[in-house]
Amino acid sequence: MFKNTITNLGRIREVAEVLLRYGFEDAVTTTALRRLVPNRNRQTWQHGNQPVFEMSRWERVRMVIEELGPTFIKLAQVLSNRADLLPAELVAEFEKLQSNVPPFPVADAKRIIEAEIGKPLNAVFSEFEDVPLGSASIGQVHKARLLDGTDVVVKVQRPTAREKITTDLGLLRELVRLTAGYLRKHGLSNPQDIVEAFERSMMLELDYSSEARAMEQFRKLYADYTTFYVPKPFREMSTSKVLVIEFVSGCKITDKEQLLRWNLDPATVAETGMDIYLTQIFEFGIFHADPHPGNVLVRPDGTVVLIDFGMVGRLTKQQKYAFAGVFICMGQQDARGMALNFRRLALTSDIRDMRAFEGDLQQLIDDFSGLDVKEMSMSALAERLQNVIYKYKLQVPGSVFLILRALVILEGIGKVLHPAFNTFEFVRPYGRRLVLEQYSVSNVTTELQYTGQQLLALFYTLPTDLRQIVRKLSKGDLRVQAQLGGYAPLLRTAERLVSRTIITLLAVAFLLFSGLSLLGNYPAAQMPYYRGLPAITWWGLGATGFWLMVLFILTIRREKP
Repeated sequence: MFKNTITNLGRIREVAEVLLRYGFEDAVTTTALRRLVPNRNRQTWQHGNQPVFEMSRWERVRMVIEELGPTFIKLAQVLSNRADLLPAELVAEFEKLQSNVPPFPVADAKRIIEAEIGKPLNAVFSEFEDVPLGSASIGQVHKARLLDGTDVVVKVQRPTAREKITTDLGLLRELVRLTAGYLRKHGLSNPQDIVEAFERSMMLELDYSSEARAMEQFRKLYADYTTFYVPKPFREMSTSKVLVIEFVSGCKITDKEQLLRWNLDPATVAETGMDIYLTQIFEFGIFHADPHPGNVLVRPDGTVVLIDFGMVGRLTKQQKYAFAGVFICMGQQDARGMALNFRRLALTSDIRDMRAFEGDLQQLIDDFSGLDVKEMSMSALAERLQNVIYKYKLQVPGSVFLILRALVILEGIGKVLHPAFNTFEFVRPYGRRLVLEQYSVSNVTTELQYTGQQLLALFYTLPTDLRQIVRKLSKGDLRVQAQLGGYAPLLRTAERLVSRTIITLLAVAFLLFSGLSLLGNYPAAQMPYYRGLPAITWWGLGATGFWLMVLFILTIRREKP
């Protein structure tokens, strides 16, 4: 821990100064970061010509993130999909973040490709465009052509991406450790868990082979579909740092003019896209989690193409049933049923007041049930559902928020192409289908078999477990381990008191040593004297003064506001 702090000291000090610049003095002065920033380095609280306190707290959080760089921006973008962890105002600010990263030199890209595939570039590609199609914090994309004439796109990881992200993740862990109390005070109950989840996500994103596997899985699932296509990944030419994918031409799904020029009905295209996406969620339980218009293309024959599978969400069978149940019970105006399905969906839920929870859900139902179908909005519903989840601290799977976000994006696409587009009309038949599937004979039989296996396992192990407990009781060897919480501030105070007590004792010990040294009779040839006192006495007084100075500095730094 100490080693990590020393390694990141300069960067942590920089983070603290950025926090001060945007008016988050309490995040520094009330945490361990305070020790790292001298008073002279505190900045004037201005952003341009505007005092930062004229901006909202959440705007200032976003500006801090923007200044800290790509890894922090990536974390904020991930958190913008977790409305159970953050207030809606902060989620809205994080959604504004864009990671504008300039491309790295094409010579580096070519060198990485050759090192990864183990061949010269001209042994694989007949053409390779130097200007990238796009760049991001992890890598960039170049268009190329294989020797057999197949057009492809090549994703290349930045030369120092892994080292940079690993360093920044270590910094994040250290910052969370230093500011954990402040974060919890402001509603972020499990900051360490968030950083760990983000670290897993980033490590997965750094491995391009996981994206290739996801694309192959989608190609198998949709092999018989004529209205949906997933580009082919070339696994034999791909590694964890290089991904070669079939190039697919087409227009953005929102390019209505081009669709009309191809004699395609935009309304039909919108309906096809929504059906494909709902099939991913409710039938297969694996879905493309970032369907913004740039990632959804349409071919001249009307085929919908999804690209960029770096973010993929998954739902288990039980999560599918519970998620569908929330919408079905809402349609039936059954607040208690919605509450039950929310609890089934949550990984953990500790709702202290179920009546208040059901009351909030009933209010949501009342607000939406009075609306005409044309007035209903997926974005408004998603926001209300996310507010309820955040209010009651329900830890639901992250995929749920990816789905809500994706449905809002798809609704926006649909309304561009289809003025009468209504997301709820598409979701409703899938919900009914899942209810029938949930209570089908085969599914009920499977659930009964699983429950029976669990009961049998319990009956098998119960006698042995009871025997062990009785044996330990008879020997007086039964131990109960209890862990008490809430004592961290008290322990820190005790630690400070102990350290100061030790310093005080050292100062007293050297002072006593100085006094006792005066009793000695030292020959002038062996012990020099200064101002009539032996040198050893002066050394003892100097050591006493040093430890008193240390004690004084620690006391002053602690008492500063």
